[in-house]
Formats: sequence, structure tokens, C-alpha cells
Amino acid sequence: MKHVQLIFAAALVSSLLFLSCKKDSFIKDSAARLSFSSDEIKFDTVFTSVGSITQSFKIFNDNDRKLLLSQVKLMGGLTSAFKININGVASTEQNNIEVAANDSIYVFVTVTVNPTAANLPFIISDSILVNYNGNDRFVHLEAYGQNAHFLNNTVVATNTTWVNDLPYVILGGLQVDTGIVLNINPGCRIYSHADAAFIVDGTLFINGAKNNEVVFAGDRLDEPYKYFPAGWPGIYFRSTAKDNFMNFAVVKNAYRGVVVQDPSTNVNPKLIMHQSIIDNALDAGLMCINSNVQSDNSLFSNCGKNIQVMLGGNYSFTNCTVASFSNLLLLHKSPVLIANNFADQNGTTLTADLNAVFTNSIFWGDDGNIEDELSVNKQGANNFNVVFNHCLYKAVNDPSNTTLTASIKNIDPSFDSIDIDHGYYDFRINNPAAPGIDLGATTVFPNDLDNNNRSVGLPDLGCYEKQ
Repeated sequence: MKHVQLIFAAALVSSLLFLSCKKDSFIKDSAARLSFSSDEIKFDTVFTSVGSITQSFKIFNDNDRKLLLSQVKLMGGLTSAFKININGVASTEQNNIEVAANDSIYVFVTVTVNPTAANLPFIISDSILVNYNGNDRFVHLEAYGQNAHFLNNTVVATNTTWVNDLPYVILGGLQVDTGIVLNINPGCRIYSHADAAFIVDGTLFINGAKNNEVVFAGDRLDEPYKYFPAGWPGIYFRSTAKDNFMNFAVVKNAYRGVVVQDPSTNVNPKLIMHQSIIDNALDAGLMCINSNVQSDNSLFSNCGKNIQVMLGGNYSFTNCTVASFSNLLLLHKSPVLIANNFADQNGTTLTADLNAVFTNSIFWGDDGNIEDELSVNKQGANNFNVVFNHCLYKAVNDPSNTTLTASIKNIDPSFDSIDIDHGYYDFRINNPAAPGIDLGATTVFPNDLDNNNRSVGLPDLGCYEKQ
């Protein structure tokens, strides 16, 4: 009996030693579980002077065995504006860090910036690499490198004018209240965070100028994010908005660039868009829902749907260029113009009157699978009047329910330079043999998108006049 007890005790000790050794060994599987308390550290504090701010995140070992972090590294190294402290040690890099089973370590991040330094980018970015078992994981770091007007979940409740002293950064969204006017002076730059829609229930008056445009974009201005569509929601003119005006405005990289909803509350157009640009919107560049919009000498380029009209309305587009080319960020798979007098709502098809006149405009797309760049569709017995007057368009089948007058079909407009590989698009027309030169109808608009004079002879087609 004593012999059996000794054997059992030895076996027990051996098992405990085996389990202890196994528990003390590192898990080396590439599928080992690792998690972060956050995969992005964003410093959105208002910087008013040189300052240092500290945030932190935790690295969790979600396994029942120890995990060895081969490397935790600040990618920008000693030149970075960020500094890190890894598990109590201040360093830009540490190797072979042990994390106990079901345990965690802290990483503290500090950033020091001088917001008045003119040579700093608007957004400072870096990242922290965490390498383990052959895996690379990153935590993105971001801070505002310049001072700005920071607007967090803001309602503009009194008549207000924005001046071009500092950029405007919108966090959480901005609303221009009903009956309120927001004036934006030339040169203002407005940067919205990914969830920050610009909502207008009152009046938005954008008074940009040539070479001093008012620019709306997302707040990620670091590579490569500054080129991505859908970086912010866009500008939304809702039911009570009225008398809105966009002059030399640039709206880029939104989910929907500009949305105009419902008819005007007075006899004026709900939105006048003059010598402006909407570019690189993921969904619609300009979406109009039973509204009233006038646009002249404007460019709608490389959007999922450049201009989309739903449920009718009243529209006038003069000397506009509406063009899309498939690229690495957006495939050209919808017509550049979609104009319908109907919309589906909760399973019911609603219809309304549609009156739309397109004059001296270009509708073109390429490098996609679209044969007809004009899609005009009618349902019901409502008034329906869609006119293309002195336009150039690409189509195998002419749009139905329309009037085409003195227009050009399927002749390349000869844009100055389209370089898809490098993301460069110049929609000017400098070729004297281009099909749209001097073929427009006379209009009341004397200047093109470059503010060049159109008064010599007949105007060219599109938003640019050949010089």
C-alpha cells in the first residue's frame, strides 16, 4: 500500500510540474488572441498654446498562457511629436515584453505640439506597432497640429459669420437652426469628423472667391486618408432651409456631398450653386429630393452618382461639367446624371412634377461599365419637362421623356488631362478642335469656373471656357 501511495504522489508531483511548466511557457501560435482597449488614440483637445497631453491604452493577453510581445514600437521614432511609455518605461521601442496569461500592460501616449507653428500639418499622425508571433498590429495616433475653431455638437442659434483666421473643425455635427443665417467668408476651411454632418435648417451663405475658395472636407488630412471618399457625411439642406447660396465652394471626399431636400419655403431657389465644385463623394455628389436648385459654371466630378434627382422638383444647370472616371477609390458604375420624378417610400411609389433644364453642359464618363450617362425616368401622369439644350453627352440610347436640342453625342470632350494612376484630373478644355468650343447658347452668366470671361463669341460647353 505504501508503495502505491508513493507512486501516486510521484505521479501527482510530475503532473503538477508539467502543468506548471506548460503554464509558464509562452503561447507561440499565430492565432493567439491579443486585444487593445482602443485601436486609435485621438487628441482633439483645443490647443491654445504649447502643451502636452497624455492618454493611454491597454494591451490585453486574452490567452491562458503567457504571450511574448516581440516588439512595441513608435513608428515615427525620435522625430515623432508623440512620446510613449511602455509598461512604465519611457522609450520609442521595447522588445520581448512578457504579458502574463489573461493579463495586460499599459501604454501611455503623450503629444507635444505648438499649434501656432506654421510649418506643422493640420493633423499630426503616427502609429504604434505591436508585433507578436509573426503578427503586426497597429494603434493609430492623431492630434491636431494647428489651432482651430473646434465645434462639438454645435447648434448655430444666432446669425453668425465665420472669418478666415483659423480652420473650423466640426466634431459630432453642426446644425444651422431654423431662421438663422450662417455666413462663411472667403478662404474658410471647414473640416468635419467622420460622424459630423453639416445640417442646414436655416440659411447657409458661402461667399468664396477665385483662389480663395471655401473648402469643406474631412478632418483626416494625412496620407492616404485625405483622398478617401466618405471621410465625412456631407452638407444637408433640410425642409425649412431657404435662400442658400454657394459661391466658389469646394465640397470634397464626403459620403454625400450636398443633399437638398423638399421644395423652397418661398419663391426663390432653395440652393443656388455658383462656380463651385463637388468632388469624390462616395454616394451622390449632389442629391436633390423634390427641391429647387440652380447651378452654373460648376463641376461635379468622380462621385458614385454625380447628380441624382429624386421625386421631381425644379432645376436649372448651366455650363456645368458632370464627369466620372473609374479609379482606385471609386468605380464608375452609375450614370453621371439620374433624374426621376418618383421615389419609393415604405413600399409605396410617390410621384411629383419634374422640370429640369440643362444648358451648355457636358455629361461624360469612362473606364466603367456605363453605356448611357443620362438616365431620365418618369412614372405617373405628373408634369414632366426635361430639356438638354446645347449639351455634350455619352450614350448608346438617348434618354427617354426628354427634349434634346442642338446637342452632341458620343464625341470625346477632350478634357485637358486625365491621369487615373496618379489621381490627377483637369477638366479644362484647351484643345482648339474640341467639340464643345463656341457651341453653347448665350446665357446670363459672364464667367466660367476659373472666373474667366465668356463674353467673346459664343460660350464653350462645360464649366471651363477655353482661353
